[in-house]
Amino acid sequence: MNRSSNHLTDAKLYTSSAARLASLFYDNLAELGEFAPVSADDLPEAFRRLLAHNEHMTVTLESAYDSLVDVAVLAEWRDEASYARNSLLARMTDGAILQFGIMRIWLADLPVNASEEITDKKLPLGRVLIQHNVLREVELIMLWRIRPGPALRRHLNVSKEQLIFGRSAQILVDDRPTVQILEIVAPMK
Repeated sequence: MNRSSNHLTDAKLYTSSAARLASLFYDNLAELGEFAPVSADDLPEAFRRLLAHNEHMTVTLESAYDSLVDVAVLAEWRDEASYARNSLLARMTDGAILQFGIMRIWLADLPVNASEEITDKKLPLGRVLIQHNVLREVELIMLWRIRPGPALRRHLNVSKEQLIFGRSAQILVDDRPTVQILEIVAPMK
């Protein structure tokens, strides 16, 4: 199988993974938008700097915008093994929304105090993991070009015609896949 075929196979796999994550809060992925896989080279430069890396988005956004970010949780979901939330990250200096995200985390893989702080909803996930010195590795899985659906248009204040970009990633804690993430950034303002 050549690289192009591999990329298409990966895209199908991760589109369904993004749809499963979105389904915790939305009836279908179309509520968020139309997702198409892209390479880092296909991203506009500003989006490439924000998305095409293996770092926490909290740190990346704070560096890019020269401001701490705050989390606003839109909805939560739980089962016996995991916790998920749909949230926005906003710039603390002026409240501008910088990112829409969905994350699902297996809390048993974290120290109890870190798990409690995450479910307390006062700090972004990345900041909690860093402050608790949790041994972690962020792994970029797929980059997305997105034609925004109603939910993203509302939360990121973008038009239906405006293309935006995001990524699927996972966070490994002690080499175990512990967090699944879908992160979609607002256009830089």
